[in-house]
Amino acid sequence: MVNVEELRDYAAGLLEQEQVKSVIGFRRGTAGALAEPCTITSAAEAASLVWDPTCLNNLALYLVNDSKQQAAAKTPDNRPVGIVAKGCDSRAVGVLLQENYFKREDVVVIGVSCEGTGVIDPRKLSAKLKGRTASRVEFAGADDFKISIHGGKSETVISAREILADRCLECRAATPKLHDVLFGKAVEKRGFDEPFRAVKEAEKASEDERWATWGRHFDRCLRCFACRSVCPMCYCPECVVDSTTFVITPATSAEEKASRIRWCERSANTSESAVYLLTRAIHLAGRCVDCGECERVCPVNIPLRLLNTKLEMEAFETFEYQAGYDIEQPSLLSSFRDEDPNSFIR
Repeated sequence: MVNVEELRDYAAGLLEQEQVKSVIGFRRGTAGALAEPCTITSAAEAASLVWDPTCLNNLALYLVNDSKQQAAAKTPDNRPVGIVAKGCDSRAVGVLLQENYFKREDVVVIGVSCEGTGVIDPRKLSAKLKGRTASRVEFAGADDFKISIHGGKSETVISAREILADRCLECRAATPKLHDVLFGKAVEKRGFDEPFRAVKEAEKASEDERWATWGRHFDRCLRCFACRSVCPMCYCPECVVDSTTFVITPATSAEEKASRIRWCERSANTSESAVYLLTRAIHLAGRCVDCGECERVCPVNIPLRLLNTKLEMEAFETFEYQAGYDIEQPSLLSSFRDEDPNSFIR
């Protein structure tokens, strides 16, 4: 079990000794039971750090944000950043390192093991409590969570399998592969569902059934781009769905407007949403770490994780490639091996 006091002491030591400029972690939220991401810059603030099953966010996103801020600053602070990272967060940091987004010496990875459980799905928890509101969620052994009920002194214990996030049920990296220090017991296998179970179940439907299902999902997409905003891998300064370098002025001719490349329009219709979501999934091939953040933040509950883990499964089964596991390994789409299938690439 992760000793939170030791985690706080370690973070405080990093800041006190000025080994890092800040530590990205979690603190108790101000609304409900969920923890919230935070960035602390002093040793005293380390006392606010928490680690529990409500630490849902992939904090690697905040490393990306910090890099962008430093790139835009007139006097950047290039000291390392500390990050509290669970397994999927650690893999995301690994991918960013593989892609040379920043250097290994720029980040101190404070690993926290999810051990036998993981993080909750707030929607599953809400359904399980049937109208009651949780004020706190804690680990209660290898396979259970202890839930404190808001507004009263009652507590209940719920099986982890019932309220775990789907990504945690299929997790292959409960312990961070990449870390400078590790809190909690290292665990090789979680012991719940087999990897890619949800994708394999979805693939049992016929092609027509799958297309009809996804057509309905694409039709519901609001094109709010929340999935893009929350993904650590979507760090491009210009996205294919945006146009930040082509400025339309009164002097812009119709021919210039027509010749501008538009990968997809901003209008929220089925075909354009399909282009956006499928293009994004393809861009994540060999890069997605199955943190499930895109699906968690989707306001209309589109099962985006199925799209991304489908390509993750293909990368694993075809090329034995797992994103973010080995920072010395070249990224999937920038390399090949002699034993790879399809000799036409050589």
